[in-house]
Amino acid sequence: MLRMKTRRFDFLDVLQHIDRAALGQHAAVQVALALRAAIAARGEARVVFACAPSQDEFFAALTLQPLDWSKITVFHMDEYVSLLDTDPASFRSYLREHLLAQIRAPRAVHFICAEDPPEQEAARYAALLAESPIDLVCLGIGENGHLAFNDPPVADFHDPVLVKLVALDDLCRQQQVNDGCFTSLEKVPTHALTLTVPALMAGREISCVVPGPRKATAVRATLLGPISADCPASILRTHPRATLHLDASAASRLPN
Repeated sequence: MLRMKTRRFDFLDVLQHIDRAALGQHAAVQVALALRAAIAARGEARVVFACAPSQDEFFAALTLQPLDWSKITVFHMDEYVSLLDTDPASFRSYLREHLLAQIRAPRAVHFICAEDPPEQEAARYAALLAESPIDLVCLGIGENGHLAFNDPPVADFHDPVLVKLVALDDLCRQQQVNDGCFTSLEKVPTHALTLTVPALMAGREISCVVPGPRKATAVRATLLGPISADCPASILRTHPRATLHLDASAASRLPN
């Protein structure tokens, strides 16, 4: 087994890996185990994926795991309003490139269609999510502590809907530039559709992958600060079956 440091913060298991490659490999092994367990128990699995450069190593390792994708339904958790399906910066493009192009066709893939009227598309996607429980949510943490596009100004731990239209926080938009997804802040869309915090927390299991030094402040707030929408990711500490995977740089602001 890969060397790692394990800790627990409230209900949240935190695994600190030696580097990004080890983080991605171990997270992929755990996710594959969870998906196979869901298939064994219910004949199928339903999973929600984050789509961002922070997930690169995880997706690369996951595509090598032995999984019967024909029994797995795939969702993603957010999409920019106004970006076309074919835009390289869209999360749909990311999911196709980093996962779907590398695996056998899943049972179903449900994309958030940001070209459609936002309120209509939010309702449509929420209905798909509500058809059956979500077995697994694979997400990350933003530089401002967001989960999906639930930035601190719009995050609601008791949101009454599963999907909603949000205005993106400037720190969130700058992260997209920092990640190399856009060349300037002006080119980052100002609005997106996102799964809400309750939708994400409804997953039977959660796997959270967070590498890199730019995430260290958000990781510290997530684990050591109050459980508050000021740091939306702090809610992960209340989930009974959640795991946070960090590399050394993302964990650099935690006490030894």
